[in-house]
Parts: sequence; C-alpha cells; structure tokens
Amino acid sequence: MILVTGGAGFIGGNFILDWLAQSNEPVINLDKLTYAGNLDTLKSLKDDARHVFVRGDIGDRELLAKLLAEHKPRAVINFAAESHVDRSIHGPGEFIQTNVGGTFNLLEAVRGYWNALPPDRNTAFRFLHVSTDEVYGSLGPDDHPFTEENNFEPNSPYSASKAASDHLVRAWHHTYGLPVLTTNCSNNYGPYHFPEKLIPLVILNALNGKPLPIYGDGMQIRDWLYVKDHCSAIRRVLEAGKPGETYNVGGWNEKPNIDVVKTICSILDELKPRADGKPYVEQITYVTDRPGHDRRYAIDASKLERELGWKPAETFETGIRKTVEWYLANQDWVQNVTSGAYREWVSKQYGSRE
Repeated sequence: MILVTGGAGFIGGNFILDWLAQSNEPVINLDKLTYAGNLDTLKSLKDDARHVFVRGDIGDRELLAKLLAEHKPRAVINFAAESHVDRSIHGPGEFIQTNVGGTFNLLEAVRGYWNALPPDRNTAFRFLHVSTDEVYGSLGPDDHPFTEENNFEPNSPYSASKAASDHLVRAWHHTYGLPVLTTNCSNNYGPYHFPEKLIPLVILNALNGKPLPIYGDGMQIRDWLYVKDHCSAIRRVLEAGKPGETYNVGGWNEKPNIDVVKTICSILDELKPRADGKPYVEQITYVTDRPGHDRRYAIDASKLERELGWKPAETFETGIRKTVEWYLANQDWVQNVTSGAYREWVSKQYGSRE
C-alpha cells in the first residue's frame, strides 16, 4: 500500500488514476479538498476498494500518525501543496502554512513511523516529495536549462515556499537518514487541470467567447510536461531512484506562452469552430504582467533518462491535442469545478489588468 497526499488535485489525481490502472496496490488518498481538490476527478474509483479517500490536512500530525499506523504504507508520495503563483502573491500565508509547515509535519510523522518499522520494511520504505522547477528561479534566453545542480533562487512566495519544503526534505535525509526522493518538474498540463492555469483557462474562455488573457508580451517561456508523462516519471523514481537524490522531470518542450495559446486556438478552430466562423485568436487580449514574472523556465531531464531510463512519451503537439480533446469531451467536469468562487477569482486576477 502507498499513501498519497494531495491526491484529489490535478497531478495527484492523475497519478492515482494511472497507478490503479497499472497496479492492484491500494492507495490511501489524503487531501484537504481546498478549491483545487476535486473528487470528481476520481469518480471512476468511487466503488473501487483499492482507493481509500481520507479528507484531512498534512499539517494534522495526529491524523497522519493514525493513518500511517493503521495502513502501514511502504511509501508516501507528497503532492499536497498550494501551487498557483498568482494566488501566492495575493495571499502568501496559506502557501507558507501548507508548503512549509505542512511538509514539516508530514516529515515528522513519517520519520516517527519509519523509525518504528522492522528492519526489512525500514530499508525498503521511501518518501517521495513532488516539487517544481520554479525553485531554481528564472533563466536568460541563452542559459542552459536547469539541472539538479542549479542553486535555488525562487522569485515568488509560491516558489520560495516550495524551495523551503525541498530544503526540509533534504535535511531530514541528511540529519535523520529518512530515505527521501525529490522530483522537480516543469509546467504540467493535461486532463483534470483546474482552470485557473494558462492552458485550461484558455480552452474554457475560448469556448465561452471570453477574452484569452496574455500577461505582458506573452513571450514568457516554459517547458511543458504532459501530466501522464510526469506520473510515469514519478513511478519510475519511486521504483528505482536513489535515496537522497533529486531528479528533474521535464518534457523537452520549451514554448512561449503566446505560441501555446495560438496552438490551442488552432486546434479549437479545427475541432470546435466558432459559430461566426472567425478564428479563436481574435479573442486574445494582452493584460498587465504580474509582479516578478519569471521570464523563462527550462528543465534538463537528462539525469532521469541517463540513470533511470525515463523520457517523456508525448511531444507538445501530441499532448496539447489530447488535452483539448479531453476538455471538449468532459464539459460536465469543467462545469462542476467552475463554481462561483472560481469565477470571482478569475475576475479579481484578470479583470483589473485589461
């Protein structure tokens, strides 16, 4: 059995769905169900005994100790995090509480559990911490992509809180011997993505005839990683990663934001043309850039390929088409997550920038 935290979120939910599609090993899913946690993502597992959902916070040490003692997982995979840069700018406190304080409490609960395991299970146990490339800061246009040796230079409250959590995980390995693994991924996209992030926001706004908001000049560059590829990388790191090591996970797909948006528009023109026959690119609207917006992220994932034999299965072209097709085919899921609170957030974030 494994314990997954944040398993009702975008990446965690995809991970659990993929895990149970390929394995009969049960999953305990601990999620606080904040605005981005959505059990609709896991609806197909409603009557599946292999999936046990528990609503709770990684900051709740007593609950964590109880779950660990009761279910005795062989591994803990930590997806639980506040993860949206814009939200961290408006309200950094929740990010510090969850990403730093929550990770600390999780590490301490896991350390107590791990220390009490019999020798064979103690040796086999793993704690895998899922993090982001944003801890490394921003790259210049000609800089080499981030490797695992790059210094941490976070530029937002979100990335600073994730950098702090990464440091805690490293320290618990070097100080206490906890067998940890850390992955730092690039920008994920794909099914079940909460539509505050660029790709699902653009798809949703395009279909609803709304403006497609682009920060600044739209030339911010990101490396794009299809979420199913990320999930396969995590499985591989859990299976064969060396305790104490960090592995960068990227898609080898650097794209400026404006190109991503235009690609989505082109696919929608083909699959779901506007009623008036005009192209979706006409809905693009440039808005004032956000404070401290990093110009470029890029991941060098060669260590993961070299040492563990992993590489992404999807190109950006194949992954983005699958993503658009999924959103077109799953409008019920979209409608369920786009609550009044979500609409208020989008208005607050983008309305004043037009």
